Amino acid sequence: MTLDYLRLTGREDSRVLLVEAYAKAQGLFRAPDAPDPVYSEILELDLSSVEPSLAGPKRPQDRVSLKQAKSGFQTALGSMQPAAKKPAAPPMSMRGGAAMTSEGGIAVAEAPAAAQQLEHGSVVIAAITSCTNTSNPSVMIGAGLLAKKAVERGLSRQPWVKTSLAPGSKVVTEYLNKAGLTPYLEELGFNLVGYGCTTCIGNSGPLPDKVAAEVESRDLVVASVLSGNRNFEGRIQQQVRANYLASPPLVVAYALAGRMTIDLTTEPIGIGRDGHAVYLRDLWPTEREIQKTMLSAVSSEMFRQQYADVFHGDERWRSLNVPSGDRFVWDPDSTYIRNPPFFEGLTLQTTPLRDIAGGRVLALLGDSITTDHISPAGSIKKDSPAGRYLIEHGVEPHDFNSYGARRGNHEVMMRGTFANIRLRNQLAPGTEGGWTRYQPDGDVMTIYDAAMKYKKAAVPLLVIAGQEYGSGSSRDWAAKGTLLLGVKAVIAESFERIHRSNLVNMGVLPLQFQAGASATSLRLTGRERYDVTGIAEALKPGGVLAVRAWGDNPKPIEFRAVARIDTPDELVAFRHGGILPYVLRQLVGKQ
Repeated sequence: MTLDYLRLTGREDSRVLLVEAYAKAQGLFRAPDAPDPVYSEILELDLSSVEPSLAGPKRPQDRVSLKQAKSGFQTALGSMQPAAKKPAAPPMSMRGGAAMTSEGGIAVAEAPAAAQQLEHGSVVIAAITSCTNTSNPSVMIGAGLLAKKAVERGLSRQPWVKTSLAPGSKVVTEYLNKAGLTPYLEELGFNLVGYGCTTCIGNSGPLPDKVAAEVESRDLVVASVLSGNRNFEGRIQQQVRANYLASPPLVVAYALAGRMTIDLTTEPIGIGRDGHAVYLRDLWPTEREIQKTMLSAVSSEMFRQQYADVFHGDERWRSLNVPSGDRFVWDPDSTYIRNPPFFEGLTLQTTPLRDIAGGRVLALLGDSITTDHISPAGSIKKDSPAGRYLIEHGVEPHDFNSYGARRGNHEVMMRGTFANIRLRNQLAPGTEGGWTRYQPDGDVMTIYDAAMKYKKAAVPLLVIAGQEYGSGSSRDWAAKGTLLLGVKAVIAESFERIHRSNLVNMGVLPLQFQAGASATSLRLTGRERYDVTGIAEALKPGGVLAVRAWGDNPKPIEFRAVARIDTPDELVAFRHGGILPYVLRQLVGKQ
């Protein structure tokens, strides 16, 4: 099957032969007449126990079976509602042109305005995205076949659902067209919006005005369902608090249902044109249907043709004016790409390490702070520090684009660091988003504005957090932005391994509370002044440093923290101020 897949996707014959030969030489090639392999451990799986699942509503590792998705959302609802907000009173909600009675029956009723039908759990975004489909024609064809059956039954997407189709390859468009499935997907609103990252990285765009206003005025916890691989808080769309990862066919199904408060395994997804209830089981294509369509619509020639000139580009790409020369020509007026400051003031000799004296806490955070809480992602709000910067540089709000599009501009990205709308900084209780309390004045302001005020006063900064700091996708700007804000160290109960390494390689010191200790157990408020000693004279991999927190009492809170510089190579890079100065000095030294 592996070799068949390689041939189907247009790999050269020589590559297929190489994979086969390598697998056989390594003892990894399984043939029907081969003896049973000997394993050190055997896991048994009952295939009948495998069931459709989603992940959500906040993290990709939070699996929820399809039959438990409804109850799972209802359980998580309380934790997702805005602080100090009362639950919204749900109006009568329409299901496929009919209202669901309290007994679960079907009654035909006249639908009110679409936005007024919204309630907690309404699905407002349903997106088939590029992350997980390009290499899997079966799920894309499965989505198309489900759409075909739904249209033939007379179903349509709910009017408040914003739908999109953004495959990662033009091959997907080609085989959907050949299979005759594109018109059915388009009938349900899954029109092609482009190829590549869209909804997963926050490029879904705004919700329709009336939908957005209803969500805002009633503090609704609405949902997105997408076939991507990341759904961290604040990443998908700023007004959408619940985000679920699902297969492309399930994305189509939830666009039809329009809500998470439905058990798709037992409740009807809608009412067909014949007046009868339609269930998901009536629409779900069989494996035989999917396989038959794949065999007729997908060919290796599609992949060869589309990828033969993948780097050639279209006429617009080829007509771009490309400057010549060995060095990039920086445009001082560009709001997209600016010369980053990572090498400013760099000398050939390293600067001796210094202890942290009189440091202040920029953010006091809890557990499971992901890189999506730290790194800028999604749309840029006009009243945010990044939005104000762009407006000052002549960019209108409708031209802001996204943080992802402007990641080449450090001025935008550092203003968006720790600006996630779901971030809760315990230094500024009662707030949600990128807010902090400037010390010692106690003024509440944005994290960026406070960081710049601290920088002007030459005050080193710290971030204090709980467990799993930096979990999620490994985002470089989570470490870059932290550095540019002036953070010298992050003290956490534990770190995600890649983000820990990224911090070291940007010159930010990761410190870990010793076992059993935490900000809570030590009664740290974040309003203290912090000294960290042992950096200048005794820093080593896994070394223990002394921390003193000077608060209101004359006697400081003293504790020890482990330097999470884990290897000698990391220590060398850290002494250089990070991997960028280290590599540059090495290059200069070889000339």
